[in-house]
Amino acid sequence: VKDLNTSFKSVFFHLLVSFRSLTSYLCFNVFVFFLSAWLYGDPRHVLYPRNSTGWFCGTGPNKDRPNLFYFDFLKCATSVNVMATALNGFQCPTTQVCVESCPGDFSALFVDAYFKKPAEVFNQSLCVPSVDLKAPGLTVQQVVDQELCPFFRVPTTSEITRPVPAFVLISDVVNGFNAREIGVRIFEDFASSWPWILIGLLIAMVVSMLFLLLLRFTAPVMVWVLIIGLLGAGAYGIWHCYWEYENHRQNSATISEIGFTTNFQVYLQVQETWLAFLIIISVAEAIILLTIIFLRTRILIAIALIQESSKAISHMMSALLYPLVTFVLLLVCVAYWGATALYLATSGNPIYRVVALNSTTSGCQSINGTVSCDPQNFTSSAYPDCPSASCIFIKYNDEGLLQRNIFNLQIYNAVAFLWCVNFVIALGQCTLAGAFASYYWAFSKPGDIPMFPLSASFIRSLRYHVGSLAFGSLILTLVQVVRIILEYIDHKTRSAQNPCARFLMCCLKCCFWCLEKFIKFLNRNAYIMIAIYGKNFCVSAKNAFMLLMRNIVRVVVLDKVTDLLLFFGKLLVVGGVGVLSFFFFSGRILLPGNTFRSETLNYYWMPIITVIFGSYLIAHGFFSVYNMCVDTLFLCFLEDLERHDGSLQKPYYMSKNLMKILNKSNKAAKTDRKKK
Repeated sequence: VKDLNTSFKSVFFHLLVSFRSLTSYLCFNVFVFFLSAWLYGDPRHVLYPRNSTGWFCGTGPNKDRPNLFYFDFLKCATSVNVMATALNGFQCPTTQVCVESCPGDFSALFVDAYFKKPAEVFNQSLCVPSVDLKAPGLTVQQVVDQELCPFFRVPTTSEITRPVPAFVLISDVVNGFNAREIGVRIFEDFASSWPWILIGLLIAMVVSMLFLLLLRFTAPVMVWVLIIGLLGAGAYGIWHCYWEYENHRQNSATISEIGFTTNFQVYLQVQETWLAFLIIISVAEAIILLTIIFLRTRILIAIALIQESSKAISHMMSALLYPLVTFVLLLVCVAYWGATALYLATSGNPIYRVVALNSTTSGCQSINGTVSCDPQNFTSSAYPDCPSASCIFIKYNDEGLLQRNIFNLQIYNAVAFLWCVNFVIALGQCTLAGAFASYYWAFSKPGDIPMFPLSASFIRSLRYHVGSLAFGSLILTLVQVVRIILEYIDHKTRSAQNPCARFLMCCLKCCFWCLEKFIKFLNRNAYIMIAIYGKNFCVSAKNAFMLLMRNIVRVVVLDKVTDLLLFFGKLLVVGGVGVLSFFFFSGRILLPGNTFRSETLNYYWMPIITVIFGSYLIAHGFFSVYNMCVDTLFLCFLEDLERHDGSLQKPYYMSKNLMKILNKSNKAAKTDRKKK
């Protein structure tokens, strides 16, 4: 018996190593399934699976038993099990019962167990509910033959309410690498450091907010410092290239003597290389310098608009939190898409088949898993020669008009998902644009700014502009669908493409990428015009495009200056918080007492990565609101210039700083000063 015990364990563990791929049998998308259960009550019983008798785990009579336990998990392997092969891997041909918790120990039925009573050998909670282990006349052999109780079990973990063998233990023996232990250590690090991670993210939020609010005072200094720094870097590059050129002019070979070589370090020893660098940097420096000289007024306008945007945000602090609303709406879109995809994938009536749980028995060889059955009315007495015959769930019906078009419906669902995501983003842009436009068109700031401008703009967008936003989102979605189709075709035909086909595919992908960027730019400005004037999408897109084309130089200057500032801001927030978190979690910054000890962390880089990634998301969310504010005020400013002339009938709405830069003023203000 001892030798059999050792041999059985050895063979069993080797079999488990061979069937490690079985974990994919029960690996599902946890997020989508839980969302579908939360939204729709798990109608397809993915979280509440069926046992062999057709009842659902976690509901009804099995309310206290939410986990589905497989008696012989090895029978799921289609490569070694005839019945599993006949079922095409849709279902495990083994008894499945609902249990309260997954088994956590190893147990096997050995030779001496056949001489004992069933109640002394088996665990009643893991057996078929209808069997009574204390029934007179019931033997261990009968329990094993009819598969009423598991004759072995291994330590398992619950994966979507299915106990799955803990293969990580075997992986530790075979590969010497325990991924589960690493996961536990990382979880321990998060459990001990999560308050400090939240503090780091809070610091990132405060720094981002202060950076945006202080731009009204620091924007001119920061812009000119960055411009002077760029010119200074170019001047240093010119000097360095000239110095290298002088050093190599007399003491090195010429490029004609070296010729072509793959060692690019050699070219740095040639005078012609540094002369080329000198010419290129000098030309670039001259272009930048001349551009700054001739566009200094437009740079001042861009700086003034950036300062004005900072003032607008200081009057509408709630706008900085609007990305959270967009995030929640996007989660709803993902949940709806996942639940719909799950509905489609599990549409149809459940199919049950008669299978032999122990196919090695002579009387069970005629059962091939093709006979349908009803689990509520099935009795094993109908198959007297095969006591292990059982009626189990196989799959959902995939025949019929609806089931034959599942793929097409999934495509429609994916397109609808893209459309909803683009609509949510468009709604956010239109809402923010309406709020910031109400600030610009307030003649006396802040007295004329309406109450709750962000909420009013959100309600106004939902009440009047849903059709325009949906139309603009649809155009963008169609372009994205074409890009996805091109990517799919390229992926499927990559091995069979010739150079001409690859070139054509690359050109198509590049063109549609540019088209998507252009449509996003056009939509963004169209939504601003919709928020200002309330006209439909086509008219607003045309007006916005023509307005920008009439002021193309101002558009380019403002865009580049804003991008430069926001890039510097993101670098400041993410870099500063990242460096601070590195010094803190690595133990270089110590706290008094035992508040936090970095030595307790297994991997101190995990909290650092989390803080850096979270800081980037926070900075991106804040700066996206600020970028929308700049674009909105810029379009309002251009409209103000074209529609108004500063007269009593058409006064300017721009700030005094902007009017001073443009040498403009309101006549009403002059009249008031004369009266005084």
